[in-house]
Amino acid sequence: MTDLAELETETLRQIDAADSETALEAVRVAALGKKGAISALLATLGRMSPDERKTQGARINALKDAVTERIAARRAVLENEALEARLKSEALDVTLAPPASALDRGRLHPLSQVMDELTAIFADMGFAVAEGPDIESDDYNFTKLNFPEGHPAREMHDTFFFEPGPDGRRKLLRTHTSPVQVRTMLTQKPPIRVICPGRTYRCDSDQTHTPMFHQVEGLVIDQTTHIGHLKWALEEFLKAFFEVKSVNLRFRPSFFPFTEPSMEVDVQCRRQGGEIRFGEGEDFMEILGCGMVHPNVLRNCGLDPDVYQGFAFGVGIDRLAMLKYGMPDLRAFFEADARWLQHYGFRPLDFPTLAGGLSG
Repeated sequence: MTDLAELETETLRQIDAADSETALEAVRVAALGKKGAISALLATLGRMSPDERKTQGARINALKDAVTERIAARRAVLENEALEARLKSEALDVTLAPPASALDRGRLHPLSQVMDELTAIFADMGFAVAEGPDIESDDYNFTKLNFPEGHPAREMHDTFFFEPGPDGRRKLLRTHTSPVQVRTMLTQKPPIRVICPGRTYRCDSDQTHTPMFHQVEGLVIDQTTHIGHLKWALEEFLKAFFEVKSVNLRFRPSFFPFTEPSMEVDVQCRRQGGEIRFGEGEDFMEILGCGMVHPNVLRNCGLDPDVYQGFAFGVGIDRLAMLKYGMPDLRAFFEADARWLQHYGFRPLDFPTLAGGLSG
């Protein structure tokens, strides 16, 4: 009798002290589980005499019922306490402003914005968008663009090469988007008017260079295109992109294997107070390269240079974004910093248009 009373007292004390459903379940298992203390007492009933079984069995079953009822009551209390705590933690102050939706918080990366701006500008001038693979052959990336084997101009491009394939030739990560121009000329008949935006790769990394960056190149091929059309297209592009009424361009002779003549283009600007303003001032900044498509490139792409001619140009999209939106370090473009994107990013549904304003 004394042992049953002590067991009841201790078990009920442990039940009342359980501060979680996990702790309460541990007490239940210790008392009523297969190897529990009360279950062990019930297992001894079969070895007792009928008189002992009648007396002890009633006491043990009464203990079992008392413990079972106390556990159920304690579990109900713990469940209510847990529910109250959850309701308290999840309570909303309806007087506060609602949190911003994902649409309001989300931002387009400046590179995506600038690509959309370029597409809008050149679409207005009748240019289509052409794309190609990032992994290219040496033939498309260099040879068809008038880079002869062993030519020093190849050294201008610090190229990422892959291991040679079964045919002994090495693929590479394209160093410019000019292979897209080659693919376009090989598959389309003139007149051709396309821009080729995309990722490009070179072994270079500092404040203004990254191993992977973005370019947009333009290509026009027909029977009547001349350098005056090139000048007009670049002027209209830069006026629209920088959202100024006029630009003054300066063309300097340069060298690119795929164009002849080749030119670097400087745009008039004013540097003041850490800002650069285009279309005014006495200074000039180099902005892009361009030229008339080299006859050898036309021949390599199956076009007769006595019939067709055209122009091409190329500019870094990352640099355009830095110049227009005042971002000092190119490396931040690729660091996936949500704070930087919140500051420099653009609302996703504010699509750039020439009529409504490119940058909103």
